[in-house]
Amino acid sequence: MIMIIITTSSIVLSNLFCCAVLKFWSMATAQLTASSISSRNVSSFEGLRPSAVQFPSVVRIGTLTQRSFRGLVVKAATVVAPKYTAIRPLGDRVLVKIKEAEEKTDGGILLPSTAQTKPQGGEVVAVGEEKSAGKSKIETSVQIGAQVVYSKYAGTEVEFNGAKHLILKDDDIVGILETDEIKDLKPLNDRVLIQVAQAEDKTAGGLLLTEASKEKPSIGTVIAIGPGPLDEEGNRKPLSVNPGNTVLYSKYAGNDFKGKDGSDYIALRVSDIMAVLS
Repeated sequence: MIMIIITTSSIVLSNLFCCAVLKFWSMATAQLTASSISSRNVSSFEGLRPSAVQFPSVVRIGTLTQRSFRGLVVKAATVVAPKYTAIRPLGDRVLVKIKEAEEKTDGGILLPSTAQTKPQGGEVVAVGEEKSAGKSKIETSVQIGAQVVYSKYAGTEVEFNGAKHLILKDDDIVGILETDEIKDLKPLNDRVLIQVAQAEDKTAGGLLLTEASKEKPSIGTVIAIGPGPLDEEGNRKPLSVNPGNTVLYSKYAGNDFKGKDGSDYIALRVSDIMAVLS
């Protein structure tokens, strides 16, 4: 009888001890987990608060390799297969053979391809049959063989017979340039050639300005004007400015050019001129 009681008591004590150990282990684990989170991990989650989340405004790609962008390579010009021997522009479009980029400076220094200025001129090698002016049909403004200057982002570039060409609309041609001097440009349609005024070297208080801080002028002198736009009857409408006028024009309009004399020129539409100064 005594042995049975002792055995039963031992079993009870053993069960109580196991329960106590399990309870202690659970509490210790919970405390350890809580202390770990509070001491080490909570700070790492602070950045996930909605008010603290920040996204970079600039994505740096300097460390990415060319392999990452294989799918983003865009061919600059459409290559015309050798089996085609001629390109005939339609409507008011013109085919221009692009002038090659300058590989050297005026001083004879070779320029890398990244530093070469993209040409904005070339020779007209084909023209469309006609262009529309209201209800009238008239010839294009240029003829085959003319040396022209065109808008910077105009047209579609094609590679034909081993040379780069541009198919563009007649209206995208800024003017005819028969020399290497941009001041000799003959504007077409409603275009105007302006010699840009020099930027101010000093502030109103007399402080000298650096090149980077000089504001781009929006004032210049009209050098040459086009014959005017066409009305619905096919007649030219005279422009509202004349050579010699000092004008104020939109700051981001037109195409900029640098003359051989160091002067800055801009060719723009007459609609981009806001006022005549006197």
